[in-house]
Amino acid sequence: MATRESRTTQYRTASRSALTALAAGVSALALVACGGGDGETAASGDTDAVTLQLNWYPYGEHAPFYYGVEEGIFEEHGIDLTIEAGQGSARTVQAIGQQSFDFGWADTPALLANVDEGVDVRSVGVYLQSTPAAVQYFAETDISGPDDLKGRTIAVSAGDAVTLTFPMYLEAVGLTEDDVEQQNLDSAGKNAALISGQVDALIGFGHDQGPKISAESGKEVNYLRYSDAGLSFFSNGLLAHSSTIADDPDLVQRMVTATSAAFTAAQEAPEDAVASMEGQNPQMPSGEVLLEQWQGTIELLHTENSEGLEPGHTSEEDWRQTIEVLAEAGLINEAKETGTYFDASFTTEGQ
Repeated sequence: MATRESRTTQYRTASRSALTALAAGVSALALVACGGGDGETAASGDTDAVTLQLNWYPYGEHAPFYYGVEEGIFEEHGIDLTIEAGQGSARTVQAIGQQSFDFGWADTPALLANVDEGVDVRSVGVYLQSTPAAVQYFAETDISGPDDLKGRTIAVSAGDAVTLTFPMYLEAVGLTEDDVEQQNLDSAGKNAALISGQVDALIGFGHDQGPKISAESGKEVNYLRYSDAGLSFFSNGLLAHSSTIADDPDLVQRMVTATSAAFTAAQEAPEDAVASMEGQNPQMPSGEVLLEQWQGTIELLHTENSEGLEPGHTSEEDWRQTIEVLAEAGLINEAKETGTYFDASFTTEGQ
């Protein structure tokens, strides 16, 4: 990891240094052609080399980034985008904090927790605005509702947001932690335990794990979603280091605008969007699974408060709910002001 980060840092520094001499002239042209730093297509065709680290190995949720590259959406906004796999949202947030990459794609709870620990990053747009957290189980079992979880063994992963908010889900559906037995496993271990029958259910991201488990087991997977019980909070979105936001707001604006456009385009052509991922990473699931994952992601892109807005554009009410839920769950110490975690300058909320 250290070697790759070192190479990435050197690449990033070299790319930015090469552009420094042109920056003033290009910025001036962009301002004349685009009316200011509003994220419109960059003037003259020059592009910034930009790196993005994902939250995990590529899966269906990430289709818009690959489709945006293939369709030239990022290039239209002056961005030559390189996409890197991640190893968990927390590590991605920390990598952006170390400025190993220009932008990150990570779970909002991980961002909040790391900001509280002093990592100097901010969200610049949340795209998964309804949590994908869900209790997942095989349809062939006799679980049909939350009450049927009593006495069941459920796989969890200690310390992650889905597990920390699980007691709140149980309370919302009229259960307590004593009503279930929790078995602590990592992500891969949870999937294997469910498939082998060692546990009755697991909690995790339904739009990601469920399709993979179904494909591997050949069985239908059902879900009890946190959001169906009235418990919801933000999930994955775009983040940047505070110095990037301060020193190059035009780049941040173009990245946010291009990402929103890519998400819109991928919704309009889901099969094409998923096809753009072919061959991008050996650890990706099949195209059929990727498509199911992306279709599940589409359902998470808005709340009632953000319906009609472009992808990634959020409401203050939803931010407050997210922060307060995660404070109650103990993931952060207190419900701080939204601006502690989010820079609204690049989306509807800030314009």
